[in-house]
Amino acid sequence: MMTSYGEQAIKCLIPGVVANQLTTVSGLAKGVDALVHEATLANAGSTIAVIGNGLDITYPKQNAQLQNRIQKEGLILSEYPQGARPLRHHFVERNRIIAGLTTATCVVEARKNSGSLITASLALTENRNVLAIPGSIFSGNSQGTNQLIAAGARPLIELDDVLEEVL
Repeated sequence: MMTSYGEQAIKCLIPGVVANQLTTVSGLAKGVDALVHEATLANAGSTIAVIGNGLDITYPKQNAQLQNRIQKEGLILSEYPQGARPLRHHFVERNRIIAGLTTATCVVEARKNSGSLITASLALTENRNVLAIPGSIFSGNSQGTNQLIAAGARPLIELDDVLEEVL
């Protein structure tokens, strides 16, 4: 579940990401993923959604309009055939594609056992850069990002942190 802190961070960072002609890559899940895609498109940027089901399936249903818009203005990728349902293990598997497509993985918010941490781990395995937005020690949504930073991920405090990792 995205907090207002995560929302504010995305809305602050994405205009600069787009202005530097960087493409965002995310999983079209509700919360942070969806907002990254929405903010990128709102700023006339390029975005790629990697989904854990067939291209003819919308999941979650609440992102139907967003998925249609990305199909028209961005790129939707899936390794699954038409009709493939969104199964739990598909989302873990699609995270390796997200990590593989990026130069740097930025984790905005993550609970202690979040799928975002799997993506970050996969990115590190592929020698990609990992950044994490630090958060309150009292927020469950910041446990994962704070752990990433403690383990050596770069703290994402401002746009320049991203730009130094990818440009």
